[in-house]
Amino acid sequence: MSDSDGKKTLGLRGSGSRPGNVKQSFSHGRTKNVVVETKRKRVVVPKPGAGKGGAGGVAAGDASRRPAGISDAEMERRLKALQAAKARESEEAAQREAEEKARAEERERRRAEQEVKEREQREAEERARQKAEDEERKRKEDAEAAKRAAAEKAAPKADKTAGTPAEARGPAGAAKPAAQAPRKAEREREERGRGTKVRNDGGRRSGKLTLSQATGGEGGRQRSVASMKRKQERARQKAMGQIEREKVIREVQLPEAIVVSELANRMAERVADVVKALMKMGMMVTQNQTIDADTAELIIEEFGHKVVRVSDADVEDVIKEIIDADDDLEARPPVITIMGHVDHGKTSLLDAIRDAKVVSGEAGGITQHIGAYQVTTDSGAVLSFLDTPGHAAFTSMRSRGAQVTDIVVLVVAADDSVMPQTIEAIAHAKAAGVPMIVAINKIDKPAADATRVRTELLQHEVIVEAMSGEVQDVEVSAHTGQGLDELLEAIALQSELLELKANPDRAAQGAVIEAQLDVGRGPVATVLVQKGTLRQGDIFVVGEQYGKVRALINDKGERVQEAGPSVPVEVLGLNGTPEAGDVLNVTETEAQAREIAEYREHAAKDKRAAAGAATTLEQLMQKAKDDETVSELPILVKADVQGSAEAIVQAMEKIGNDEVRVRVLHSGVGAITETDIGLAEASGAPVMGFNVRANASARNTANQKGVEIRYYSVIYDLVDDVKAAASGLLSAEIKENFIGYAEIKDVFKVSNVGKVAGCLVTEGVARRSAGVRLLRDNVVIHEGTLKTLKRFKDEVAEVQSGQECGMAFENYEDIRPKDVIEIFERVEVTRTLD
Repeated sequence: MSDSDGKKTLGLRGSGSRPGNVKQSFSHGRTKNVVVETKRKRVVVPKPGAGKGGAGGVAAGDASRRPAGISDAEMERRLKALQAAKARESEEAAQREAEEKARAEERERRRAEQEVKEREQREAEERARQKAEDEERKRKEDAEAAKRAAAEKAAPKADKTAGTPAEARGPAGAAKPAAQAPRKAEREREERGRGTKVRNDGGRRSGKLTLSQATGGEGGRQRSVASMKRKQERARQKAMGQIEREKVIREVQLPEAIVVSELANRMAERVADVVKALMKMGMMVTQNQTIDADTAELIIEEFGHKVVRVSDADVEDVIKEIIDADDDLEARPPVITIMGHVDHGKTSLLDAIRDAKVVSGEAGGITQHIGAYQVTTDSGAVLSFLDTPGHAAFTSMRSRGAQVTDIVVLVVAADDSVMPQTIEAIAHAKAAGVPMIVAINKIDKPAADATRVRTELLQHEVIVEAMSGEVQDVEVSAHTGQGLDELLEAIALQSELLELKANPDRAAQGAVIEAQLDVGRGPVATVLVQKGTLRQGDIFVVGEQYGKVRALINDKGERVQEAGPSVPVEVLGLNGTPEAGDVLNVTETEAQAREIAEYREHAAKDKRAAAGAATTLEQLMQKAKDDETVSELPILVKADVQGSAEAIVQAMEKIGNDEVRVRVLHSGVGAITETDIGLAEASGAPVMGFNVRANASARNTANQKGVEIRYYSVIYDLVDDVKAAASGLLSAEIKENFIGYAEIKDVFKVSNVGKVAGCLVTEGVARRSAGVRLLRDNVVIHEGTLKTLKRFKDEVAEVQSGQECGMAFENYEDIRPKDVIEIFERVEVTRTLD
């Protein structure tokens, strides 16, 4: 190789050395001389004469060793590549060595940390164990000391005074240190053993991989091996459980709409899983939202269950009509309804029976609510009484009272006899098919005539026993108490004949007698339990409302835990005010009650919409045409109880004729609110409050918007005021009064006036302001007013009969002699509604 190749020249290692001294400095002024020998490399330089031969030898030697056909340049490139590969290999080896060293250091550090932790843990356990052993040893020593003390006390006094105790005390005193010495040595051996164990464990575990090292945890609390094992065991058991447990396929009843939580409950699946499945379908819903049947069907099929489609009406199938066995039936108190005409003494009679003052609580002395009471007679019999109103507006109340009753007591005043509401009560009792007892009241009055009452009842097919009939009749006086015992005996006899029984050990069923919205208690319904027993906590549905019995209050205002058949109670816990007459049924779950109530609400809404909609275009046009010709008086009605609101609405529907009618925009139960004022203001209607008042915000709003609020406590006054207001909408009746006749004798033509008729007033009087008709051959050919009325040359206001005058018509001149002029006046007559 030549020097121009860029590589080091080849040569032998030189053996020559150059010695030298090096002075080293240390602290505190100390120094030291060190002899250093430096060896130099020997460089062999070829001689000039031998260069070619040497070069040729090398070349020849290389040429002899290299493969044939390889040039010098190619050989040099291969050598350079070989050297570069060796250099890279050495560098990679150095790098691997460094990385291995770093990993070894890291493993050593983690191992040391783990060993420290384990050692600390073992020391803590050893300390705890040592402490427990010390406590145990101390306890044993205390027990032994106590035994020795007891033995010393039991020894005789002679032994204590002799020398034997001194000798015994010596060994005993020496025994304590002798006993402590082995224990001390034992503890030292244990400590030495623990130290050796720590060292041996450290050496034994030095090459093992710990959990902390495997998980790469640098510090902090790591999961223990036992925790990992428990997790794996749980996973294994869970996997085995899923394999072993078979999927339960359920038939899920699916209505038209269902709440998500109820759907999960019917499938027996977790609500979270159902919500997750719905979210995967793109529906972001919560467990309280409602989904349609098609979506619910997809969810049910996804969970592997079977779908059973049911109609909305099927939700009421849960309320099954249970036929009670004869063995389950028990005797129940009779339900007696007091009916009759207004002011015939129904409430006073019940007041005398109950020995309470109910009339004083009713405005105007008339009953405007259905009252439900229980009375215990002197003989111990329990009777349930319903007191119905006698006013004409409370027809539906009397009808409901007759439907839920067992016996009807028809009260007829002896001095007033049979009246319209008496006849109506008889019709209700016959329609309900219940027996009747006639109570002829006010028998103590001088004008009382019981025979007249019995005779007039015959006209309505009510034949009393005195007239050889089957209907019991009793002459009573609520004022003096006469005949009350006979009336109670008649009721007891009638109830015995009926043999009234019911099953108290079944789901309760009852009828709503009255309902109201109480400010402090919320919606309250007076319910007469007919079957079963209603208990606190029962879930029920009543009409379009549902709820859970929060409290039961009897007729005396006392809270009770349950109410059996024929017991009237107030029920608290409804979500809204039901309609009077609705049937209460107890259900198993709240979901069932809610579904039934929602179905009934939708059905009633659809029914109202269908009733108000016209079926054909002709009917729609006719209705619009009729509405144009009919004036409406809009009103809002708020009452204290549902029955009164219903009675007022029915009374308003009867007011009016073909020209005027009363339209009840809204009727409800409870105080007058700001919402009612807003509705009244939008429609220009007054607000009628019956035994209710407006709250403060409603009063302020009504004053600002000019809405009239009228309060009533007697239904007579409300009906009369509305009737008077509706009468004001009637167009006034125009009545014509004929005041005179005049005959045309001649016709004159006057300048600036036109044709003037010379007339003779033949009858009555002719007035300038009156209306006139021109009759020719008794046919009206013109109707209008007079332009002028003159007597001679003077303009006059009127002309008496037998006098001549001149008349000119306004905008009409076709007048002839012998025509007759009819003079009349129009008078407006105010109309009223009957």
